[in-house]
Amino acid sequence: MKEAQRTIVVCVTGSIAAYKSAEIVRQLKKKGYVVTVVMTQEAEYFIGKTTLEALSGEKVWTAMFDKEAWQGALGHIELAKADLVLVAPATANVIGKIASGIADDLTTCLVMATKAPVVFAPAMNENMYNSPIVQENCQKLKKHGAYFVGPATGDLACGVHGTGHIAEIEEIVEAVEKFVP
Repeated sequence: MKEAQRTIVVCVTGSIAAYKSAEIVRQLKKKGYVVTVVMTQEAEYFIGKTTLEALSGEKVWTAMFDKEAWQGALGHIELAKADLVLVAPATANVIGKIASGIADDLTTCLVMATKAPVVFAPAMNENMYNSPIVQENCQKLKKHGAYFVGPATGDLACGVHGTGHIAEIEEIVEAVEKFVP
């Protein structure tokens, strides 16, 4: 009997760290996962759909209501059936919206619709990450079962060295494997 394929949805949000999502997708594919990518509108400013489609071998989803693609089905419900949802990079905006129950795009809706483990890999400016509001939102999501990997301390896009750098790709992939071996 053939082993069931393990499915991962990688949600890419609008951070300069979005370029690292390409390597995350490549590494997950190399491990044998079926990887589908969902991008926020803001993520498209940092990385192209074509790159992520080529690396995943799957269509990249950006629109909540793509009737032709979903053929009448609700996309966020279909995507939510994955074995794991990885939000990498996870911006303060997306973390805050999900923690507050705001579901206004494909990424936020599918995270709220899934019963699968959700892993967040935050990436943002150090001041944003250390903001009491962001910290409260992270704690709230953890309380509801979300897992966080990182952020790391490193050189940030804003030119400072501090905490807010997306975790190393290997660490993110290990976090996925922890939940979906």
